[in-house]
Amino acid sequence: MYGEVVATERLTPQLIRVVLGGEGLAGFQPSESSDAYVNCFFLPDAAPYGVPFDAESVRELPRDQRPYPRRITVRAWDPVRRELTLDLAAHGDVGYAGRWALGAQPGARLQFRGPADGYLPHPEADAYLFVGDESALPAIAVCAESVPAGRPVTIVAEVDDAAGEIALSSPGELSIQWVHRAGRADPDALLADAVAALPRPEGVVSAFVHGEAVATRAVRRVLLRERIVDLDHLSCSPYWRRGYDDEQWRAIKGDWVREVNAETPQPVQAAPTEGAPSISNGRR
Repeated sequence: MYGEVVATERLTPQLIRVVLGGEGLAGFQPSESSDAYVNCFFLPDAAPYGVPFDAESVRELPRDQRPYPRRITVRAWDPVRRELTLDLAAHGDVGYAGRWALGAQPGARLQFRGPADGYLPHPEADAYLFVGDESALPAIAVCAESVPAGRPVTIVAEVDDAAGEIALSSPGELSIQWVHRAGRADPDALLADAVAALPRPEGVVSAFVHGEAVATRAVRRVLLRERIVDLDHLSCSPYWRRGYDDEQWRAIKGDWVREVNAETPQPVQAAPTEGAPSISNGRR
């Protein structure tokens, strides 16, 4: 399946919206998940073929000619116009997906598979928490729009500076905290520190924590250690890792995810009663 670029929009310095249409989307069937994604294929400069191409045939080509697969969140699907909207994070010329989005012109084609199912906010949760950076903002936006009306929704989003902030909406009672990365010495801890400082939500919390690998791991530790979220109601996934390009990260991502999933941060113990021996629980 493939789409042709109908329009593009620079939402922020790091986020580009691409709208796809055309006859290549004739068989597209949307997913019911909020964090649904399509597996896009970005062609290298050396590719001796164009879109559409036969996926099986290109696997036999040398590595520098084969397409690079990237999972991209479905931001919106218009069933009337038969148009698919994708918001792609870009950091200059780094990364195939972002570079393609920056240079995409009307008529350009993008081949993909999917969509595949992802996260869906738990319909019976009492509150919702969505955390991530620019790479997760499209999914966070869809999740915020998918919750039941009137329930508390908290978004903690990390961007470079105020220029990276976007409009977000929700039928829930929405609270947004923007965390700015520019000029900060330790970006890996920004989201975790912000989440730890939030007022504790009441009841069952459904949480979505996606983005940079080290940062999402730190947030996961806070949520489980502080008993803010039950593991069964937590979706936590690393999209990328600081200091690694796409292919380097893909090579180690599986091991990283298994290591993180094996972690079970110990919950914070209650304060000792008067006269009892003091017990260190690791809280700062």
